[in-house]
Amino acid sequence: MKPIIIVHGGAGDIPDSRVPGKLSGTKAAVVAGHDVLLKGGSALDAVEAAVVSMEKDENFNAGYGSVLNLDGEVEMEASIMSGANLDVGAVTLIKDFLHPISIARKVLTDSPHSLLGGEGAKRFALQKGFQTIPPESLISKNAKDALQNFLKHGEFGRTEIGVKDEGGVGTVGAVAVDANGHVAVATSTGGMSGKAVGRIGDTPQIGSGTYADDNVGGVSTTGHGESILKYCLAHSIIRSMESGINPNTATKNSVLGMTRRLNNTAGAITLSKDGDVGVYFSSKRMSWAYVKDGKIFYGIEHGQFLEELYTSP
Repeated sequence: MKPIIIVHGGAGDIPDSRVPGKLSGTKAAVVAGHDVLLKGGSALDAVEAAVVSMEKDENFNAGYGSVLNLDGEVEMEASIMSGANLDVGAVTLIKDFLHPISIARKVLTDSPHSLLGGEGAKRFALQKGFQTIPPESLISKNAKDALQNFLKHGEFGRTEIGVKDEGGVGTVGAVAVDANGHVAVATSTGGMSGKAVGRIGDTPQIGSGTYADDNVGGVSTTGHGESILKYCLAHSIIRSMESGINPNTATKNSVLGMTRRLNNTAGAITLSKDGDVGVYFSSKRMSWAYVKDGKIFYGIEHGQFLEELYTSP
């Protein structure tokens, strides 16, 4: 199996001013993940590395740059799944850590449970050697401005910071198939700007934000969290592929099906177990990138398909 990884940087109403940062950050993340695969790393290693790259980048709604809840705090969530044995690790309502995806990976490997939240997730992370950071160090100016705008205008439910705020952040995710044919998926987010304290979205809920199965493929989703979790979007795409539909068609059909049924937008990236790619979004924009045959393929607009030569970091 020739290894492959695809990443997304979030679907939504991304303003023009934020497009360059989205594209550069998404390409940097896919290079980080692909480099892991080239060195013989596992699909789990690769998707974690790609998401860690985006959790450090304020262009994305994950880790540093996460949007804020009504109390002005960052509450993050993340999930990671291995398609070999359907092993899962997820965290929610987690604060004061830069890389929720790495804590989720530890839940997968070191916990008898699949999903930990709040104080319990924090205790687990500390026991596993993760260091807390000052909460204010996770808060970007864009996130602060977006919350103020929400409090003023009440535009609830935005996972993307809108044009007025010049924010352009978004949930992040990665899907990989490694040289041994194992599939893994990782997804991480700060949620919705102005969300209620304690709100949990689709990202840590397996089958909604994330799904991986070595027998079929993997999916990471992004967009309106409440709609994605009601529709079980990631698993809907996997089920469609299971019935023989190619990943691109399966992704498009499920995203459009969710949008028609619930009148909210989403996007998803998909890989089949054989490394075939699916990308679709019903939102205005979604940044995505994958590496194949020595090239990075990427885009953010509908119908956009750009490419450049891949260079290892």
